[in-house]
Amino acid sequence: MKYKLIALDVDGTLLNDDHILSPENKKTVAEVTRHGARVVLCTGRNPKNAIPIMQEMGLTGYVLADNGAVTVRVEDQEVIHQYPMDGRGLDPYIEYCRTRDIHFDVNTAFELYVDNVEHLTQEAHFMYEHLQLVPASLPAWNEFREPIVKFTVFSTADMMDEAEREWSKWIRSFNIQRSGEFFIDLMHHEASKGNALMNLAKQLGIRQQDVLSIGNYYNDISMLTFAGLGVAMDNSPVEVKAAADAITGTNNENGVSEALIKYCLS
Repeated sequence: MKYKLIALDVDGTLLNDDHILSPENKKTVAEVTRHGARVVLCTGRNPKNAIPIMQEMGLTGYVLADNGAVTVRVEDQEVIHQYPMDGRGLDPYIEYCRTRDIHFDVNTAFELYVDNVEHLTQEAHFMYEHLQLVPASLPAWNEFREPIVKFTVFSTADMMDEAEREWSKWIRSFNIQRSGEFFIDLMHHEASKGNALMNLAKQLGIRQQDVLSIGNYYNDISMLTFAGLGVAMDNSPVEVKAAADAITGTNNENGVSEALIKYCLS
């Protein structure tokens, strides 16, 4: 097996547009692990809704969650590494969101907090139910007992475009990632999928050239460029395809299976 560590994004990559793991992708992932490769998920998701996908595939190992801000071992859900944020630095962003009625949440490794859980919009309720997450009301910064690892905002694409343009003019205290058409994530300035993958590869004693990654969105670029082979899905924006070494099929066409067969099993 040429590639010893394989990092897969989840939404838009491993899962189809209905957020379902296809039998084809599941079968091929199992095949590459039987040949000795380690498969990890590298996702913007919280560990709570990333680990069940690993379990669905019958895998142990690691999830690099929250865009690489936290790495968790699947077997015992122990946090192996995380990039803590200073919550007080989020105050200007929170004020920006409140004045424009933009939904936001604050994440620790396993918990998620919103401004006022009793007054969530129906849209926000649906999103959290779909992701199988139960938010709590945001406490004061000094009441947090676990490190904050990610701040996420969620609104229309136009509102996210505007926020991205505005925040690009601010002093950059955080790594700001567009993780979806309707989402922007803020993390520690060193937190990224690429850095998390680099750290895990070092920990496992795996060389950079022996790493393969597959992703589809802007927050995947750092891991695509770190890996010895970075593969972009055909449903990726043009900038993501340009950062990759190769292109595979779309997430609705089992592009992950296609890439793993071509580059790992042929």
